[in-house]
Amino acid sequence: MNTKSETLLDQSQDILQEAEQLLVEASQAGGKDAEALYARAVERLRSAKTRLVEVEQVAVAKAKQAAKVTDEYVHDHPWQAIGVAAAVGALVGMLISRR
Repeated sequence: MNTKSETLLDQSQDILQEAEQLLVEASQAGGKDAEALYARAVERLRSAKTRLVEVEQVAVAKAKQAAKVTDEYVHDHPWQAIGVAAAVGALVGMLISRR
């Protein structure tokens, strides 16, 4: 994962922890205080959701890029790809047979 994704995930975790604390405080408060705390918690949760969507978009873009590079490699080097696949298959087969 790249630095941007890690930063977004860290920020999202902080936001979720803050929202959780706000909801706890809202449950202990009463009246207008509870409403204000609840509204802040909801806003923090929306912010976390937005950041998590950004992380998802980055991850999807990286996965698509990796798939594209792999596809290009397989088309450019089909016999090497077959050899690697056969070697991996043999290795997996040996590991399974040991059980």
